[in-house]
Amino acid sequence: MKDQKTILDVRTKEEFSFDHVEGSINIPLHEIPHHLAEIKKMQKPLVLCCASGNRSGQAMAYLKRLGIECSNGGSWLDVSF
Repeated sequence: MKDQKTILDVRTKEEFSFDHVEGSINIPLHEIPHHLAEIKKMQKPLVLCCASGNRSGQAMAYLKRLGIECSNGGSWLDVSF
């Protein structure tokens, strides 16, 4: 489907386990470099989220430098399929 996207939640595993967007994938910000092969295989575009948009903004900047199509969705509360 053309409108498919992947929501990548970069909060900690503890934050994610408390609540998250249904269908989202959790890879904490500090673990992203260790999951690049997995991230590159994900359905694009990636929509990154966290608690406030700060960590997802950092993740977006890093991934874009690597040529990965993504955007900062801000708070996970504001992101939905």
